Amino acid sequence: MKERALVESMIATRPAAEPRRLDFFERYLTVWVFVCMVVGVGVGKLFPGFTRALGRLEFGTDSHVNIPIAVLIWLMIYPMMLKIDFGGIKDVFARPKGLFVTLFVNWLIKPFSMALLGFIFVKVLYSGWLGLFDTATANNYTAGLIILAAAPCTAMVFVWSYLTDGDGPYTLAQVAINDLIMVFAFAPIVMFLVGVTGVHIPGQILFISVLVFIVIPLAAGWLSRGALIKARGRAWFDAAFLPKFRPVTVVALLLTLVLIFAFQAENIIGNWIVVLLLAIPILIQVYFNSTLTYLLMRLLRVRHNVATPGALIGASNFFELAVAVAITLFGPTSPAALAVVVGVLVEVPVMLSVCKACVRTRSWYSRGGEAVLPA
Repeated sequence: MKERALVESMIATRPAAEPRRLDFFERYLTVWVFVCMVVGVGVGKLFPGFTRALGRLEFGTDSHVNIPIAVLIWLMIYPMMLKIDFGGIKDVFARPKGLFVTLFVNWLIKPFSMALLGFIFVKVLYSGWLGLFDTATANNYTAGLIILAAAPCTAMVFVWSYLTDGDGPYTLAQVAINDLIMVFAFAPIVMFLVGVTGVHIPGQILFISVLVFIVIPLAAGWLSRGALIKARGRAWFDAAFLPKFRPVTVVALLLTLVLIFAFQAENIIGNWIVVLLLAIPILIQVYFNSTLTYLLMRLLRVRHNVATPGALIGASNFFELAVAVAITLFGPTSPAALAVVVGVLVEVPVMLSVCKACVRTRSWYSRGGEAVLPA
């Protein structure tokens, strides 16, 4: 008891760390998303023929993989994969409790809870009680919500981890393991849960999506990372090579958002009330999963800088992949694609609020015993 009191006293009296600050782009990310929405909707309304032509560009006949979206998403995902050090995975298993909680929430709770929320809100409350749309449309919206929740965050989680003073190497390892699991688990989970809603998904198209948007960039990042570090060294790779992709990633993200909102211009303008209603189950899902992960980490006495990125991975979504898959499976103007786009709108401001909650509750979390029994 004396040891515990001493540790708590040290935690309470240590100087507060300087708040983490984002760079200019990340600090106003919510603004950029809104600007992209306005520009995209404007392009879709003012140049409908051009927008439809872009939507019809595919890799091969009936591949359903949109070329502009695919190229932009590769430009976003590849730099993320370059950051992942798969060799560091073994170090995480020396402190496995945080990883196990993250994987439990990401793969056994998150997609299934979203499927349940989609059924309750979209198919029962909105479709049945409010009568907003027919069964087929409700199924399509639910499918989009499931696709959104089936892939844990890969890119933005590094931003969230930075804001909460998360353990950087541990965050990288968590993302790496999630990406490896995603290769094998994403398609079966989506096929099962979307199939339960009554929507048929062609297995071949879904597996092509996994190949194009997960396997190829993951393999490319892993191979080129290893080759470049071997040839030029780790210091050059981190200090000179990776920063070159920063503007590429930013521009690709913004253009992707503009394209997404252009494809969805008619849906957003004509169904703005649906956008607001779809945001409700997404908000519930984000706060539920982040809270569950955070509390489980505290219960197991996992360190705070491991618990916070784990909670944020479980709360946020790999929306770049979700957008690509929804467009591939259902088309760029489909209700499923609109449901995913709502997730993009909600993600940034909501995740910032989760980050603030994690930072503000650090002292409460530490009283749970993390410093006494680090894990």
